[in-house]
Amino acid sequence: METSWFAKRPVSDIRPGDHGWLAYTGLEERDRVIGIFVGEGLETGEKVVYVSDRPAGRLPGLGGRPPDELDELARSGRLRVIPRRAACLDRSGGFEPAKMLDTLAREVGEAFGQGLRAVRLTTDHSRLLNEPGRPGLARMLGCEHRLGEAVSPSTMVKAICQVDRQACRPDELTALRDTHEVLVEVNPEFDDGVLKIVRTFDPVGLRVEGELDAARHAVFSDRLAQVSAGRGGVHLDFSRLGFIDLGCLNLLAHHAIALPRGQALVLDNLPPDVETVIELVGWHRLPGLARGRDRVPAEEGAAR
Repeated sequence: METSWFAKRPVSDIRPGDHGWLAYTGLEERDRVIGIFVGEGLETGEKVVYVSDRPAGRLPGLGGRPPDELDELARSGRLRVIPRRAACLDRSGGFEPAKMLDTLAREVGEAFGQGLRAVRLTTDHSRLLNEPGRPGLARMLGCEHRLGEAVSPSTMVKAICQVDRQACRPDELTALRDTHEVLVEVNPEFDDGVLKIVRTFDPVGLRVEGELDAARHAVFSDRLAQVSAGRGGVHLDFSRLGFIDLGCLNLLAHHAIALPRGQALVLDNLPPDVETVIELVGWHRLPGLARGRDRVPAEEGAAR
């Protein structure tokens, strides 16, 4: 079960005071979250601070922008790409939490002086966790606690801390996640208040929430086709699905039949009411559909 004190928000809903956490499965997921976070900040007149050793033109939300535009954003102070050594490393190259907090305070102070309404901060901690002996983990945990204490009462700062989940052991991932109160995810593919469709990345598929009725077959079919394009089987997380009609089950079966040989459309976390409908129809009448896992482990459910 997901830990109750976590707030899960789509990236566009991040607000001042949010100390957000993104454990990404691959570059597509990272770019779809951080690219929006950075891009929306620049489009709405906020300041973006990205702690990274990569050049601005290779960062999510900045790649593809003309060099002249990036130069102008940097000159105006609305975009700050700060190398890790300057932002948060000591002279020996070790992670220095106090320096990271000083960097944040300095950038917020400058933004306030410019009359900017908010500051968006993001950095990726994966490299620290890949260092031999992982000496940065303990300091990183301490920094995250202190950063959360600095960000949470702020009326200006929005922060997302990133990490590649492949760089972490499960216990490290849990420890880092627990220093954040906001878990960030991609924006929904669709949300009309009745049906919500969210892209998932591990496993690849969709999380479907609410009601799948006849009025929403077309949009669901479209999103399912998009996520399946160029791939084999995909997973549908139905843990928050309250209703599915027979027409949608027929739609799922038709989609599954069209998958490559040996692939299946996997239905994860079936609620009892939804499973009852499928049992009444009969799994044998729905070729290509497969029952998946029964529930999402606590760490996965919270971090995804």
